[in-house]
Amino acid sequence: MIGKNIIESEPIPGVEVKEILEEFSEDNELNYEQNVTLNHLARFRRYSLEDSEEIVAKLQEEFNLRPKVAVHIVDLVPEDLADLRLIFAKEPSKVDNEEMKKILELLEQYDVVE
Repeated sequence: MIGKNIIESEPIPGVEVKEILEEFSEDNELNYEQNVTLNHLARFRRYSLEDSEEIVAKLQEEFNLRPKVAVHIVDLVPEDLADLRLIFAKEPSKVDNEEMKKILELLEQYDVVE
């Protein structure tokens, strides 16, 4: 790691990571970590890539959520208030129940891919 610096870091949805790894694996052999990541991402329900990007954008615009939190919501596909509370548990800015209900209503508008 000597001489390597992180220049920029941006959270991206798991469905995008999965797509990137699948494209990469067509021409290259995946290393152990990449293979484990791809297997993990294939196990869970997710929104489509287009829906994920749209949901993240709406969560940031309408609810002023940080990109990291918006991506967590998209990746975890919360089904009820208890799930959302867990996501917001360590957030410095608190989200009230009304906003969480609105977030769930927003998520219900999109289909989850198995």
